[in-house]
Amino acid sequence: MTANRNFKRRVRARAAKTGESYTAALRHLRSTPGREPVAERRRLLLAVTQSTLPSFGERPDDATSLATRGREVRELMRAAHRKGARVVHLPEGALCSPGPRAVADTDAEWEGSAPALDRDAWDWGALRHELVKTAALAGELGLWTVVGSVHRLTFPNRPHNSLYVFSDRGRAVTRYDERLLSATKLRYLYAPGALPVTFEVDGVRFGLLLGMEAHFPELFAEYERLNVDCVLYSSAGGGSGGTGVLANEVSAHAAATTRWVSLALPAGHAPEGAAGVAGPDGKWLVRGEADGTASCAVAPLDDGAAPLAEALTLARPWRRRVRDGLHEAYRVHGDPLSEDRTAF
Repeated sequence: MTANRNFKRRVRARAAKTGESYTAALRHLRSTPGREPVAERRRLLLAVTQSTLPSFGERPDDATSLATRGREVRELMRAAHRKGARVVHLPEGALCSPGPRAVADTDAEWEGSAPALDRDAWDWGALRHELVKTAALAGELGLWTVVGSVHRLTFPNRPHNSLYVFSDRGRAVTRYDERLLSATKLRYLYAPGALPVTFEVDGVRFGLLLGMEAHFPELFAEYERLNVDCVLYSSAGGGSGGTGVLANEVSAHAAATTRWVSLALPAGHAPEGAAGVAGPDGKWLVRGEADGTASCAVAPLDDGAAPLAEALTLARPWRRRVRDGLHEAYRVHGDPLSEDRTAF
């Protein structure tokens, strides 16, 4: 244990001196030729959750509704803490998830029968109060918390659909805004975001995705290039093909990029596709309750656990070398026999 503490001090000292991330400094100090640089075995407990409240259609001018959502979020955080989690991952819109009528700019724009709400009439103060209380609890529990909510932009811009990240000290450290929106979201609801977002906990790097973005493999490949270890994907479920398709896509992306992928969903979708964490081999490590109740499932992100260790230390660096042009040195160019594709 003393050796590990001393090593971690060296990693932090190098990161402070060079400006590198903790992971970059760690990999520099303990790299292994021909394999993915791994300094020491990393193990982190991740809690993925499913909430019972409606995933869509909320009136954001209703402070009572926002308070109810906030209480459930914090109960799930406490459940994650009791299970020893270091990070808890919550669904899209866990704190606030308005429907199209709430965000449409005018009555004419929203084609429903009810009038549109004025965004300035939203109870933004009540929403901020719930965010502050959630951040404070993250600090009290020492629990990194990733939670979905809308994020206000200046008028006349529509809000973002976002994931807030609160550190174990109760601070907002970053925010991810959904970039690739559904047709309804783009037409009535949100302004799209622009950037991928990563953060690190105990040397494990996380990336964030949201909404319908499981349908876009290029986003997972992007996080692979950014050396993310685990993608936290929050969704309201449903959409094209249903929630079962989202779950299938998540496990496929995990196997294709040799990463952990966590899927947080509302509990109402559990019979079709429950929340869960897929390992780098594409197999589910844990799943939420299938009975539609709120639940919290904890999975170890362990880069030394068999059979994942080989996938992490061999598959990742090999794929990176291939993408960097490894095969060009072996490719045959200008062979006359290969010019006629019908020759044999």
